[in-house]
Amino acid sequence: MTPLTTTRLGTHGPAVGAQGLGCMGMSFAYGPTDAQEARATLERALELGVTFYDTADVYGDGDNERFLAPFLKAHRDDIFVATKFALSINPDDPTGRHVNNDPSYIRAAVDASLQRLGTDSIDLYYMHRRNPAVPIEESVGTMAELVQAGKVKHLGLSEVTGSELRAAHAVHPIAALQSEWSLFSRDIEQGVVPTAADLGVALVPYSPLGRGFLTGSFANADSDLSAQDFRRLQPRFTGANATANAGLLEPIRAVADAHDVTPAQIALAWVHQRADVHGLPVIPIPGTRSRHRVEENTAATRVTLTAEELSLLEPIAAQVSGDRYADMSFTSANRA
Repeated sequence: MTPLTTTRLGTHGPAVGAQGLGCMGMSFAYGPTDAQEARATLERALELGVTFYDTADVYGDGDNERFLAPFLKAHRDDIFVATKFALSINPDDPTGRHVNNDPSYIRAAVDASLQRLGTDSIDLYYMHRRNPAVPIEESVGTMAELVQAGKVKHLGLSEVTGSELRAAHAVHPIAALQSEWSLFSRDIEQGVVPTAADLGVALVPYSPLGRGFLTGSFANADSDLSAQDFRRLQPRFTGANATANAGLLEPIRAVADAHDVTPAQIALAWVHQRADVHGLPVIPIPGTRSRHRVEENTAATRVTLTAEELSLLEPIAAQVSGDRYADMSFTSANRA
């Protein structure tokens, strides 16, 4: 299988594999997991040229970082690890979120992540969510101190607006901005993407497969997913919304059939081609716990959609029913 090409992580970042791997589901959010297969998936991804691995301190309350530690230790010179701070989840209310951007918290959080990951430096450190009560210049200024101290190599932000990105970038270069971006979620194209392109910041789309919905792996979270799966809490995957949204997948299937590939590969190819459409680096991080799926996902980088096919897929996002979170107050869309 042809290995991945590389893409520079923005003007201020290094070259990484053109597609990364979201590791959250290996130990958090999507119900029971096979740890042995998940570890094999990490190794297979690296064989295929995936060098960019994404985690966060909130994923399983640190468990995902601990899970990655042995893999990171074995391949430290070959992989680029990104983790995040700021977000915590109330175990008694999984839909609830608490966001902490205070400088003292940031300093403590990075040390805890370094310890769990078993490394002396984090390649990319994201502010996972934005708390408007704390000036973004203050938070990013503290993050810049971590770079100066050698604890962090590059800085990133997640779910910020274009104006917030510009204010942060004025304090310290931002290498990457992570936000949800897929055939179902395109709100960032209005202000965030043009700003990132202007500043030379890479876009790192999370959930480029619509949390699996775009692949057809499930049609309704209520009936198809385990009780522990947090997608059962997301409005667009349940009830009448799920039924309506399932009907939007037909154009994706039609294009997939024309290329003799899977719907997942078409959804990913669409995201990759946003780089040319908007003039900036785009490095999606589809998550999987399966070697077979990581092979399928990386193969999507070799699929090119025609102008006619892109036009066929264009109307989908505007027709999606339901928000991507039950509480949208923690997203950039809420502040746009």
